[in-house]
Amino acid sequence: MTTTGIRLHAPAPGWSIDADVVVVGSGVAGLTAALRCEAAGLTTVVVTKARLDDGSTRWAQGGIAAALGEGDTPEQHFEDTLVAGAGLCDEEAVRILVTEGPDAVRRLIATGAQFDESADGVLELTREGGHHRRRIAHAGGDATGAEISRALVEAVRARGLRTIENALVLDLLTDAEGRTAGVTLHVMGEGQHDGVGAVHAPAVVLATGGMGQVFSATTNPAVSTGDGVALALRAGAEVSDLEFVQFHPTVLFLGPDAEGQQPLVSEAVRGEGAHLVDADGVRFMLGQHELAELAPRDIVAKGIMRRMRENDAEHMYLDARHFGAEMWERRFPTILAACRAHGIDPVTRPVPVAPAAHYASGGVRTDSHGRTTVPGLYACGEVACTGVHGANRLASNSLLEGLVYAERIAADIASTGLHARVPQPLPAEERPAHPLLPPEARFTIQRTMSRGAGVLRSEASLAEAADRLDRLHADARDALDENGKTAEPGVDTWEATNLLCVARVLVAAARRREETRGCHWREDRPERDDTAWRRHIVVRLNPDRSLAVRTTDTTDFPPTLTQAQEQ
Repeated sequence: MTTTGIRLHAPAPGWSIDADVVVVGSGVAGLTAALRCEAAGLTTVVVTKARLDDGSTRWAQGGIAAALGEGDTPEQHFEDTLVAGAGLCDEEAVRILVTEGPDAVRRLIATGAQFDESADGVLELTREGGHHRRRIAHAGGDATGAEISRALVEAVRARGLRTIENALVLDLLTDAEGRTAGVTLHVMGEGQHDGVGAVHAPAVVLATGGMGQVFSATTNPAVSTGDGVALALRAGAEVSDLEFVQFHPTVLFLGPDAEGQQPLVSEAVRGEGAHLVDADGVRFMLGQHELAELAPRDIVAKGIMRRMRENDAEHMYLDARHFGAEMWERRFPTILAACRAHGIDPVTRPVPVAPAAHYASGGVRTDSHGRTTVPGLYACGEVACTGVHGANRLASNSLLEGLVYAERIAADIASTGLHARVPQPLPAEERPAHPLLPPEARFTIQRTMSRGAGVLRSEASLAEAADRLDRLHADARDALDENGKTAEPGVDTWEATNLLCVARVLVAAARRREETRGCHWREDRPERDDTAWRRHIVVRLNPDRSLAVRTTDTTDFPPTLTQAQEQ
């Protein structure tokens, strides 16, 4: 494997603990992996950036997709997923997802998650965009993620797993052969440890979630700053398909200057019969796709953006007044409360909506067992690119992917004996320190990305974004080269540096892909080109911090290292 030898500029670890496995992240993927590893007898430590229940999972509204309903089959779920992925799904990965998914959901229920049921005890299932059947299980009406998070957190605490909360992971530790040896992390003033420390372990599972904070407006929480992808790149891992950022079509519009996390209006609202309309009340998605408002998300987002341009409007509307107060209060209480908190009552008026950054379909490249190109480093959930989502994630497949692939990772670690290796990490200070950006660079990055690499992209907009990002990168590098100084190490500067890393990769991949496919929309290349671009774009970080960008020869992922090669 290729190693970069790069680490974030940070103090040397002042404390350390040992484990068989360290899981970074506490969403559905991370906690499922941790619980399964613990059940296999592995000493497992969970590291999470905020509190255990503060990740992206708890914000998931719609539900979890699986073929659980009468008449539904994994094959039908398979076909819907492939269609949404626009020719770039890895079919083996999707087959694993849809066949192992139903039992994985049943195990989640056995863990304690309580999904909505009918009066006779049958799971209530709804539809979302791209699904031809009702196969979305939900909880609390529109609080599915919160219920899944509650159940998993309770299980983790009941089993006494060691957890380190309020901890930002910094870098992967490796041994002399380039194999995983743990992580360094910074505990933010709370918990058993403070300051920079290390967890030594031969297996590391990245489940750090997304990178939505790379854009000005996103549905992602403030902690979603791409830390896992940036760590993996510095460790020498490959990332793939990072250009495919899904912009959720229906995010509550709070004004043209709104920044940060924006309230989501779940696709399940459309699944229950809400209509997208313009200011004149015209349903503009009719005739654009056979599923109209329930078309895959990239098609709906594009439909909204086109209508906004045609009407010179800042947003469209989601009309669900016909639901009535009782249905809103029973089925969508979270969304109803969020809308009313911003002065909008969806019972009596249409809800203003516009697309915002929502989900990264790409990420750290893995195989079907969650193994990356770095021996001993695994990834699952939104931080990973398993090949399931292709160019556009099918609604509610994300929770299922985190669940299924977390279980596969735990099984792989337990069965291969990787945990039996005693890691001997190289001292972190032997690696060159990556210069840090000042905290205010975060806002420059976000505005640059929203302007140049948002829903609508072109060579001109992407080139301008690349230039601005390269200047930030060069300024930090030059400051370090000239006098050895960099911004003061801390959470704000580490996050800004991680955001710049993932932003540069995203823009490089988006420039390379000269077509429109899935949620990657190039105004200057409006057609899909299967002959030239039914391929994956793979990026890694060179030791000099430049990017190595390549395109695969086929739609198949190149193999990652096998476990046999890792031993």
